[in-house]
Amino acid sequence: MRKALSIITAATTLGVLALSGCSRASHEVSSGNGPVKITMWTHSAGNPGELAVYKQIIADFNASQSKYRVVEQNFPQGSYNDAITAAAAAHNLPCLLDMDGPIMPNWAWAGYLQPLDLPSDITAKLLPTAVGSYRGKVYSAGYWDAALAIFARKSVLTKNGIRIPTVEQPWTLAEFDAAVAKLQASGFRTPLDLGAADTGEWWPYAYSPMLQSSGGDLIDRSTMKSADGKLNGPDAVRFFTWFQQVFKKGWANNNGPVGNQNFIDGKVALSYTGVWNAQDALKKVGGDLLILPTVDFGKGPKIGGGSWQWGISATCDASEGARAYLKFSFQDKYLTRFADSQIVIPATQSAAAASKYFGPSGSLHQFAVLSQKFALARPATPGYPVISTSFEKAAKDIMSGADVQSTLDEAVKSIDADIKANGNYGQ
Repeated sequence: MRKALSIITAATTLGVLALSGCSRASHEVSSGNGPVKITMWTHSAGNPGELAVYKQIIADFNASQSKYRVVEQNFPQGSYNDAITAAAAAHNLPCLLDMDGPIMPNWAWAGYLQPLDLPSDITAKLLPTAVGSYRGKVYSAGYWDAALAIFARKSVLTKNGIRIPTVEQPWTLAEFDAAVAKLQASGFRTPLDLGAADTGEWWPYAYSPMLQSSGGDLIDRSTMKSADGKLNGPDAVRFFTWFQQVFKKGWANNNGPVGNQNFIDGKVALSYTGVWNAQDALKKVGGDLLILPTVDFGKGPKIGGGSWQWGISATCDASEGARAYLKFSFQDKYLTRFADSQIVIPATQSAAAASKYFGPSGSLHQFAVLSQKFALARPATPGYPVISTSFEKAAKDIMSGADVQSTLDEAVKSIDADIKANGNYGQ
């Protein structure tokens, strides 16, 4: 299950469409004296557990009042991009739409979203990475987040005399390198799975937090106008030199399979993976499973944050009803249901406390802790789609042996050229 990583390319298309102009469309209307119809689009077709929760929320909301009627339309995740793009081109976006967290600023800049304007007592309770802000305004909010960790077997670490890290005392980079080298010497041909067989948004989601832990970043977040000095500075070069060496030494590879199967099968000792793979690991490894914090590269452990969130389209003529639905939907009981049916981290502490998996005694409670302490959102800039693809290309080239400094310099040139071509995106 990969909630956070799927539709980044839609942002680029929508940004281009914005340049050609977009008139406001009226498409949420009442029928006679009946309730106002509010159209809601999700990317959740084919996910019965998630849809069941949405259907329950919609049924409860529709039954709670008579002024509005929410009607959902569900798209397979793979075709959601096309549906959104086509609707934007036709000026016929639905009132309510979900989106992957990091693309929200591009959609807001393109004029496809209006500020969410939910009561602050709702958004203040959410995980920071479950709230999407752009230029000082909240445009999106989500019911959950995902988190990354290092999976290990306690028996393997104990046998090899490797210290079990904690949230308070994670592995330093030197400790981690020594542990991986020892595990390779003990018989693991490839001791570490970094998920490098995956593609797309996984790369900045998974690896840019390591870069941030090293002191670098995807862009200078103080201005959002340039990546120079952040993505190609000394801290970034140091991190990517290490990253390249991991593959050169054979500690990790990109042969796949995508997911956590190599760890489950005992082919690797350590797996850098997400909460969506935790249940399968628990079933196979049981009480021997360790869910460990990520490595401290110098600036403390960091992990990616910001998953699917909800927004209201700028063309929605029933925004009060859409807002009323969203306000209704953020009840803890629904957030807990999402968490336990989808194995995602509830966006409020109270919903997490009620979860059978993420509550204080739950088998996945550690993920809630990691999310609260270490999760970082990707940069809130309309230029993120180019940042994402430039980072992926550079990191893959470096993994394959390319010169670190010149490769990062080229990525910075691509990112900065896009920002300049778009007038700094109004920053």
